[in-house]
Amino acid sequence: MNNVGLLYVGAVLFVNGLMLLGRIPARSAAVLNLFVGALQCIVPTVMLIQGGGDTATTLAASGLYLFGFTYLYVGIVNLAGLEPEGLGWFSLFVAMAAVVYSVLSFTVSADPVFGVIWLSWAVLWLLFFLVLGLGRQELTAFTGWAVTLLSLPTCAVPAFLAMTGNHRTSAAIAVAWAVGLSLLLVVAKLMSATPRRSRAQVPTRPIYS
Repeated sequence: MNNVGLLYVGAVLFVNGLMLLGRIPARSAAVLNLFVGALQCIVPTVMLIQGGGDTATTLAASGLYLFGFTYLYVGIVNLAGLEPEGLGWFSLFVAMAAVVYSVLSFTVSADPVFGVIWLSWAVLWLLFFLVLGLGRQELTAFTGWAVTLLSLPTCAVPAFLAMTGNHRTSAAIAVAWAVGLSLLLVVAKLMSATPRRSRAQVPTRPIYS
């Protein structure tokens, strides 16, 4: 069930990345954020009810709420036109929690691939903190490209692999994932350094991404 939610997290991250790049209006992106945020709160709640206190289920569900609260927060901020600092500082909490989940993936869950994926999410949410919480406007384009490029590889792809029974994990595979995701961050950096004309403009105080 959690993989279904992860699939749509990929979709909303992709949209939010384009929003940061000025390709999608913030209010337009807000609707999908609310849908996915609600889904990512309902799914873990059902998991907790059905899990009956199982430790592994509780751990998995707790991580999903990080996404659910994030996207509900984004949707409300975008629609209401609220200041983004609170969302930015919440993103710092998510980034720190993602590091913990990464360590647990490497150790308790014995899934190094998702350990790498959690680290990549920690990087993205740290960028959200820098842009929204600290107002580092010069990082907006890089953050937008990083979110756009990493959204599908870190969410939709592993979700499809898991739902079709094709998820494989090992130290060697995790290294390959780490290299691939790192290269995408390099591409994001190069893309953000390239002047591009766009009909839309990135807000002076970006709403989220």
